[in-house]
Amino acid sequence: MIDESAIDRESRIPQPHAWNVTPMEARKIQREWSVRVNLEPLGNPDFHSVTGLDIHYQGDSAFAAAVTLSLPDLKVTETRRMEARADYPYISGLLAFREVPILLSLVERLEKPPEVLLADGHGTAHPRRFGMACHLGILLDIPTVGVARKHLWGVHAKPGSIPGDRSWLEDQGQRIGAVLRTRRRVAPVFVSPGHGIDLIQAVELVMACLQGYRQPEPLRLAGILAG
Repeated sequence: MIDESAIDRESRIPQPHAWNVTPMEARKIQREWSVRVNLEPLGNPDFHSVTGLDIHYQGDSAFAAAVTLSLPDLKVTETRRMEARADYPYISGLLAFREVPILLSLVERLEKPPEVLLADGHGTAHPRRFGMACHLGILLDIPTVGVARKHLWGVHAKPGSIPGDRSWLEDQGQRIGAVLRTRRRVAPVFVSPGHGIDLIQAVELVMACLQGYRQPEPLRLAGILAG
């Protein structure tokens, strides 16, 4: 079912800070909140479903979509789409302040709460270790993984050419994400945990969601729906 909502971005989820802040204030929030990120491995990551979130833009309008698939068979069980205002400008490293308020409202519209989220953005692979996926995971208190198509932060070697090959994203001696080959002869994606899951499990989840495309299937379908 698709929800073609009127422009509306209000969420009932408690949000302990303002979103319309200066870039300096936004970076301060990210630094302070980064200590809340939980990267402990899940004891039994037996997910029965996974939800992908993506947003496409037309001018100041944002079209957000969520697609939930069952695991392990990757069958679509729910879809949602909504339109909202994109109030915050795009600033590298501050994508959460543009997209998270919209995505929170979208997730609230799902009939079944997500078990685990794949977000089209970065998690810990971020200059302050607090990308969009971290922000979403903490506010929703569910495991969240960032899967980005572009490099933001960290150094890495080129991964091998076979799907599943990976290299590690590192910064100052710390492993912050993975560069994952998901399809032959196609650029890799950048995977990093957002919250409630560790890096190895995040990569394993993305691999479990591949259907022969560059993006994991929940994100690929959410992108099609949003666009």
